[in-house]
Amino acid sequence: MSEYSCFDIIGPVMVGPSSSHTAGAVRLGRFARAIAKELPKSVEIYLHGSFAQTYKGHGTDLALLGGLLGMETDDVQIRDSYRLAEEAGLEYRFIATDLGDGYHANTARFVMILTDGSKKEITGCSVGGGKVLITELDGFPVEIEGIYPTLIDTHLDQPGVIHKITGVLVDYHVNIAAMKVFRQEKNTVAYMVIETDQEVPEDALKEIIVMRQVLDIKFIKPF
Repeated sequence: MSEYSCFDIIGPVMVGPSSSHTAGAVRLGRFARAIAKELPKSVEIYLHGSFAQTYKGHGTDLALLGGLLGMETDDVQIRDSYRLAEEAGLEYRFIATDLGDGYHANTARFVMILTDGSKKEITGCSVGGGKVLITELDGFPVEIEGIYPTLIDTHLDQPGVIHKITGVLVDYHVNIAAMKVFRQEKNTVAYMVIETDQEVPEDALKEIIVMRQVLDIKFIKPF
């Protein structure tokens, strides 16, 4: 029998009405901002399934924007997310859509334009009790829960790259809890998601990003 904590049952401390439609949506927005490393210049948020049908009534739109603005699940300013987004200069649009049968009913896709003009696309779902799962990064299938400190690396799919990156973590005494590598084609670009037991020091990140094969590196603290 699976073990559950009281937080799995009642959900996190939050602004209501729903842990999946509100608290989970806040965390999806926070995740999107963390992966983008900034508040984007503009965002289109595609809502699928139950999110698409009930997002206005459950405040999912306010929660997703609040998360992008950096709010916590219990921040009463979530109700003012439209106004605060406009004051922050964030252009936003919500689009109800059907992403297909393979997606969770509470799925949101963020298509963001960053301040340098680059585009970042993130898809994730709220799985209940305020918990979330990021399922796609720029079209790559991934699985990121945000429970542990998480290192997300984009690199050229070449021999030895994973060994070099994990070697840096060993040098800094960072223990790897789980690791997954995702790629669409051989010898092109790959994503690596490493969950760790400790935060990854900034000096370790600097050593990784200067590697010739590494295209991008992000470290996300657990939410």
